[in-house]
Amino acid sequence: MAQWILGLTGGIGAGKTAVSNALADKGICIVDADVIARDVVAPNSDGLRAIVDKFGRDMLQSDGMLNRAALRELIFSNETHKSWLNNLLHPMIRETILSQLANADSHYVVLSAPLLFENQLDALCNHTLLVDVSEEIQLHRTSQRDKVAITQVKQIIAAQMSRQDKCHKADTILDNNGSLAHMHAKLEILHQGFLKQAQSL
Repeated sequence: MAQWILGLTGGIGAGKTAVSNALADKGICIVDADVIARDVVAPNSDGLRAIVDKFGRDMLQSDGMLNRAALRELIFSNETHKSWLNNLLHPMIRETILSQLANADSHYVVLSAPLLFENQLDALCNHTLLVDVSEEIQLHRTSQRDKVAITQVKQIIAAQMSRQDKCHKADTILDNNGSLAHMHAKLEILHQGFLKQAQSL
């Protein structure tokens, strides 16, 4: 069955997860790049073994999980290490994404990825949907949800592709500045349109 793929993305605190959960509730398969990125470095995975072989056992927590803080610190200031890690993990993540997309059996399938455009994953998609909110709402929602300082959220936003660039690249923009009920109502209309596009494949 030919797959019609919807790329779903949004900046931190925009509500991408709420949108993907709502689509999952409608019976749409979700391929989540974030979940896959965690799975490829899960305990006993080839990814984690390769990281420990390269950088040592400091990369492991006592429970056998990846010590993300230690790894982040290691690659943050070292482009060679960062590039080695990307070369290791990106092909694994991409292969798993492609496999999950191929095995999805809903009317269309969603590829959810915060870095959809940055990692060129939009090239795999028939259509892209950006969940967009004002920076003010991003700051408020994220600091409330993650219990972190506004300054930290600002740094995360600054490190991501700008809202303007994302809006320019996206095929459709879902304005999520309002209530959850508003988002669900708008999404239902979009969903019906996506079903029609998928059926015309």
